[in-house]
Amino acid sequence: MKKTLALALGCLVLAGLTSFNPDNGWVKLMDKKMSKWTIYQSYRLTYPYKGEAPKGVDGKTLPPIGYDKNEGNLFSIEMQNGEPVLHITGEIYGCIYTKQEFQNYRLRLKIKFGTKKWEPRLNEPMDSGLLYHSQGECGADYFHSWMLSQEFQVMEGGIGDYWNVGTAHATVRASKPDGVPNYVFDKNADRVYMGVGAPNQGFCQRRQNFEKSKGEWNTMELICYGDKSVYIVNGHVVNALSNLGYQDGNESKPLTKGKLQLQSEAAEVYFKDIQIKSIDKMPEEYAGLF
Repeated sequence: MKKTLALALGCLVLAGLTSFNPDNGWVKLMDKKMSKWTIYQSYRLTYPYKGEAPKGVDGKTLPPIGYDKNEGNLFSIEMQNGEPVLHITGEIYGCIYTKQEFQNYRLRLKIKFGTKKWEPRLNEPMDSGLLYHSQGECGADYFHSWMLSQEFQVMEGGIGDYWNVGTAHATVRASKPDGVPNYVFDKNADRVYMGVGAPNQGFCQRRQNFEKSKGEWNTMELICYGDKSVYIVNGHVVNALSNLGYQDGNESKPLTKGKLQLQSEAAEVYFKDIQIKSIDKMPEEYAGLF
């Protein structure tokens, strides 16, 4: 009874801030005014980029563009068939993030890439990302643009890869197949620590590429419960993480809730049908992935 009540209350909290469908529990997170989200913009980065924030002519580090600014109309809504579609031009690094934190949920969204690319990634695959369990201020990463978080990669040829952002870390069942330099998710392999101080740093490649052709919509689903998460691309499990946490000085702490960020990362990208639903357990079909 307590578990049922907790789930119901969680759904009511979501309903207070978003459009709520009582028939299936799914909550829409995007509207035509982006009213549930906040914008952060850092810099127009240039090539080659080596991890330092841009400097002015006086040699001093330039301040980021900042919060609640939408220079260049970086983030905008285009209405298609009566539904809001988020358009991110990618020209400036930054993110749009939820005002609300989330814990224990299923998140679904659709994504497709546009055509434009910008420095410093003109010769790289188009890139963005879904960052979850986001905490603290933006600028905690190598690109001075995002919060401490875990990443569900959104990149051409790499949707479903895992990256840590800032000092985040996780454990993944992974192996290194012959001829592959990176760890690849493998539910039958040993657990590998991913994050600060690890030889592999914080990256695990998705088990297989299930992306659709460029210009088509891909469906992503993120399932989070407790200290675990599952990445699903077009209906296929591609990654699964456990022991989600972050490093705070010499202490490791759990990272099991937070805001959602959608990245602007030098590529044009579109997101739509962003929905979330509270859950009271990890679905049984995914229990053996960790």
